[in-house]
Order: sequence, then C-alpha cells, then structure tokens
Amino acid sequence: MDKNKQLNFNQAAPDLTLLNTSGEAVQLSSLWVQRPLLLAFTRHFGCTQCKEMLEGLVAGQERIEKAGLGIAVVMHAAPEAAAAFAQQFAPGLLCLADPERKAYQAYGLERGSIWQTLINPKVWAAVSRAGKKGYKVEPPPPGQDAMQMSGIFIISTTGRIDLPYYFDHIADHPALDLLLSGVLSTPWGQSFDGPVGRTDQSKEAQS
Repeated sequence: MDKNKQLNFNQAAPDLTLLNTSGEAVQLSSLWVQRPLLLAFTRHFGCTQCKEMLEGLVAGQERIEKAGLGIAVVMHAAPEAAAAFAQQFAPGLLCLADPERKAYQAYGLERGSIWQTLINPKVWAAVSRAGKKGYKVEPPPPGQDAMQMSGIFIISTTGRIDLPYYFDHIADHPALDLLLSGVLSTPWGQSFDGPVGRTDQSKEAQS
C-alpha cells in the first residue's frame, strides 16, 4: 500500500455516506458524533482472517461498548451480499456496504502486495489456525478483490483519527486489548489535547 495515502493520528476522518445492509443511507459522521467509533474494514468474503477478525469483534462487543466505543464494519459488497455475510459472521454488528470501495480509498486502504496477502509465512500460520476453527480459504466472490487490504480506525467525537491501524499483512489484525487500551491508557472518550496516559488524580487535585 502507498503509505503516502494513509491517514495519520489527529487527521480528519473522511466522512462518506454508505448503505447499511437494508440499503438505507448512513453518514459515517452520524456514527461518531456521540461517542468514539471503532471503524473496521474487511477484505473479501472468502478471507479466513476477516472472519476471525469479525469473530473477535462480535465476542468483544460488550467490552468495546463498555469502553465507550461504537462499532461499524465496512464491507466491499452490495447491501444484499453484505447482509448475508454479516448474518453469518457479524451478527449484532452494524455493517455497511461499500461495493465501489470509495471508503477504502478515502481511508488509504489499497491493494496489498503478494507478500502481504499470499506468501507471507505469518499469513499461512494464521490460515492454519483459522482452519482449525472451521474457516476455509475461499476465492473472493465476483466483484471482490483478493488483494484488498483491511484496517481498523478509532475516530473521536470531533471526527479526528485517534488510531489508524494499517495491517502489515492480512493476518495482522490487532488484539482486542490493544483497541481498548487507548493511547498510553488514556480512554478513547478523553481529549488527547491535555495530558496523555494514566494520571494520579489525587496529586493533580493537590497541585
């Protein structure tokens, strides 16, 4: 991927209108206006790593929401296809259809290299582990791209990127604990304009 097109910390998050799985328009900024948003992008529907990533988000949904975050998942498929995939692999999550991959492009998610997608030993080790869970490698459905990379972003209520996570390879999805820890343990709902990291509130009160 072209790193020059990737978003950095504190940049404005691209605000686009996508469709939910019912075909209704959803503006991304409406999802982060009241609480920070964890915005995840999948690859193609035959990708074992995407299914495993979604499994982690579904299992961790309660913890994510308790941490003050909303969740949305972007899929490069039409609403009907996204609905069928979401019902099986992302039940309970808000899933958005982006068949033209306009959000992928806006967020700097492009086609990966052969090393990132196919021949990396870490990828094959992850595929083997996923296979033990019953996830099989399958070709992408028509209109989807096996080279498409995924990513995860946390966006603040001011519409700024608090965490841009670009995968080094397709098995590089972050652990849930990393997504919940904030920046140096600063909660995602707290502004990063002041002190960042854990602070001793009692000492601050005395100073």
